[in-house]
Amino acid sequence: MTSRTVRVPADGALLTGDLVMPPGARAVVLFAHGSGSSRHSPRNRMVAERLREAALGTLLVDLLTEEEDARDRVTAELRFDIGLLGERLAAALDWLGREETTRDLPVVLFGASTGAAAALVAAAQRPERVLTVVSRGGRPDLAGDALKAVTAPVLLLVGGRDTEVLRLNEAAARDLAGPHTLHVVPGATHLFEEPGALEEVADTARRWCADHLAPHG
Repeated sequence: MTSRTVRVPADGALLTGDLVMPPGARAVVLFAHGSGSSRHSPRNRMVAERLREAALGTLLVDLLTEEEDARDRVTAELRFDIGLLGERLAAALDWLGREETTRDLPVVLFGASTGAAAALVAAAQRPERVLTVVSRGGRPDLAGDALKAVTAPVLLLVGGRDTEVLRLNEAAARDLAGPHTLHVVPGATHLFEEPGALEEVADTARRWCADHLAPHG
């Protein structure tokens, strides 16, 4: 297992990320965090650890710089700028395509909350780079017209008790152009804090990735 902190250039900004690659990695999962969160999100780190057990590399990257994050904590303006976040995520996809350890690997986009909308925007912008998109408690509705341009398979993971987000996911799913699956975790709320809920998210995402990697050998 190799781990390093990386700097990803994105239209004049430098984004900080943690890249971890297990031996014989079959793909790399690029995480997009949600509102007010960062690459240090304990939930995404737990999911990332489970995915690495299945020979999937992970890149957890902050889509805002330190200065932008400090401003956003006061104004909350950037966390909902899905266009900006989608472009930053597309830049991270481009970076993975240049890096020696990842350039030949398919990429899975994993978005949480508003990060799911950014992941879908990036998937629409870079269809040739994205194997599949996974959304955890996401807001795919915020991707707007990009939904109709996403051709990669999409997995929508939503808590059964997260009723408003579930409704928004059901509506967004109808606009997705490509294949998609809505998986409801029974009894779970938005942050999947209930016993076993986040584990179900991780295990379902791991199986989903394995199924879509199968044709790649």
